[in-house]
Amino acid sequence: MTMPGQGWYATPVSSPVLPPPQMPPVQGPLPPRHGEPGWSIWPRKVWPLDPTEAAPQRAVVLAVVAGLIGTAVWRIGTLSIGYLVVGVLVFGVVFGTAQRRPSRDEWLGMAITLALLAVPAILAATWLGVLCVLAAWLVGWGTLVGGRTWTAVFVGPFIAWLAPARVAGWVQRAVPGSGIGDLGRGRVLRAGVVVAVTVVLALVFGGLFASADPAFSRVLDGLTPEWSFGQLFARVVVFGVVVAFVLIGAYLVRFAPRLDAAAPPPMRPVPNWEWAFPLGVLNVLFLGFVAVQATVLFGGHEHVLGTDGLTYAEYARQGFWQLLWVAALTLVVLAVVIRVAARVEPRDRVLLRVLVGTLCATSIVVVISAIHRMWVYQQAYGFSVQRLVVITIELWLGAVFLLIAITGIRMAGRWLPRAVLLAGVVALLGLAAMNPERFIAERNIDRYEQSGLLDTEYLLRLSPDIQPALQRLPEAMRVCAFYRDDRPVPWYAFNLARARANHDGTPDDACSEYWESSR
Repeated sequence: MTMPGQGWYATPVSSPVLPPPQMPPVQGPLPPRHGEPGWSIWPRKVWPLDPTEAAPQRAVVLAVVAGLIGTAVWRIGTLSIGYLVVGVLVFGVVFGTAQRRPSRDEWLGMAITLALLAVPAILAATWLGVLCVLAAWLVGWGTLVGGRTWTAVFVGPFIAWLAPARVAGWVQRAVPGSGIGDLGRGRVLRAGVVVAVTVVLALVFGGLFASADPAFSRVLDGLTPEWSFGQLFARVVVFGVVVAFVLIGAYLVRFAPRLDAAAPPPMRPVPNWEWAFPLGVLNVLFLGFVAVQATVLFGGHEHVLGTDGLTYAEYARQGFWQLLWVAALTLVVLAVVIRVAARVEPRDRVLLRVLVGTLCATSIVVVISAIHRMWVYQQAYGFSVQRLVVITIELWLGAVFLLIAITGIRMAGRWLPRAVLLAGVVALLGLAAMNPERFIAERNIDRYEQSGLLDTEYLLRLSPDIQPALQRLPEAMRVCAFYRDDRPVPWYAFNLARARANHDGTPDDACSEYWESSR
């Protein structure tokens, strides 16, 4: 062994060899970049994308079948039983092709959605049907998406507009290349031939029978929709919409986004005095208003008539909208306070409960006062759709304040976003259950029998929902309802109220005096 030494005869010492630099350890696979399979604008923790998943063949086939049925029974511009039929089809195919049973929350969401979609099949009031369809959209997609935070409640209904790109790839992988997948080209062609032969036979023999018997011809006219280029285009649109609903729903049941993960993190709490002082002043203001309103609420009509210069119109109309804004803005204040207030120490929680609870309690009194004002106003000047709707909104706001107060008891409000949405839906279904236009007509006819005052122009322009109430009016006035001008609708546009209504038409000359307001 050679030892290093000094001088000319020593062996030179070689420089040490450094090891190559080591790469940092890789923590899992790298996420796909733009343009690569699996890339998505959504964060992976919120909505990951699996580029290998394919739609089940039966889901695609049943989506097409649902689209064909929807094309036959659904007219988007007509409030009818078609909305309910399409809702049943969508939920039936979505969960019928899923590999799991619906959860308890999903059963509840489906039941509420179908109850909302049943309203256009029962009542004829257009404004109410539109509200129920919009609410069904919110609840239905929220049911399929899931989530319990405010982020999930607000974003969930818009997922249907953001999912088509994912769903298109999902379906394309199930129906590759030729577009028929495992079904086989031959089977599809044979099915097409069968359908074509069936259509030809139905047209030929149906035409012969119709020409042979006028009664059978009328039956066919009632069952067969009128076809034109515009109708054909509308049917194609309906087919595409129903198929898209089914496929998007089927995708969400399997790959729902985790919207709760996208919720903003809790804010850093601020010192108590920074939120408690303005909230305490607001509570004092509310308590003063409530003290004054106690006299009004218990005084009733005597207070209104006994106050110098105070009329029903001034008392109700000038105060209701301000109180409605007070209730709405109070919710904003509560949302900010709950977000910035500390809850770590027991004294923090006690302070939050006292101030927020006081504001919720006094806000409920404000809501009651607003409802009282509008009710007094309607008793004096008649009921209308707008007045009844705003009372319903006030009732919902009162329920929201009560839910916030209950949340503050245990300082746990994970259930609150869904509960607020559910309270609004229950208020809307309650409004539909009372048949609002019939209720309005009955109250106005009561007023007519007592005072002889009736806004016939407004009353007779309401929907066929009011027909039972009109039986109390003189025949000459009853036949002037505007809905009597409607022609009977075909079977696919069935609506219970319209089906029960009289469609004999109105005598225009005799009705002119009733179509001018007599209020």
